[in-house]
Formats: sequence, C-alpha cells, structure tokens
Amino acid sequence: MDDNCHVDPIQKMTTVEEQRTLTTALLTVWGMGCPNCAARVRNSLLLLHGVVDVEVALELGVAEVLFNPNLTNAPALIDAVARGRE
Repeated sequence: MDDNCHVDPIQKMTTVEEQRTLTTALLTVWGMGCPNCAARVRNSLLLLHGVVDVEVALELGVAEVLFNPNLTNAPALIDAVARGRE
C-alpha cells in the first residue's frame, strides 16, 4: 500500500426520497488491491443520488449496495465502481 493513496471514507446524509423504496445489489469488483481502493469504490457509489449505504468486502472482491431503484440503476452503479477504481 502506497502511503500517498490514503482515502477518507465519506459520510452521506440520505434524503427521504432516497429511502422510500430500497433494494440491494451485490457487485463483483476486481482490481482492489488495498483498503484505500475499497474506500474509493465505496465513496464513488455513495456519491450517486439514490444510493443509501455501501459495504465493500476487499477480501471477497464484492460491494453490497443498498439503493432506491427509482433513482438509480445497475448501469450507474457499475459506472461508479469503474470511476472509483481509476
């Protein structure tokens, strides 16, 4: 792990609209090499409107995303993961 790649996890205040209808997606994430990579993926997903919570398991290479399907969708989640890994 590079000492210069520290990533602080963000905190998100979700709206009532985001919390109305929730579903869960389990995403496979390749290429996470350290806890900072996992934090970047988590932060990127949380920045999406409609995402309420994210748990990333670095060792398993998965992200569990709690989101409102009326506000975001699977392609947007996948794009956010890709941006988080850059």
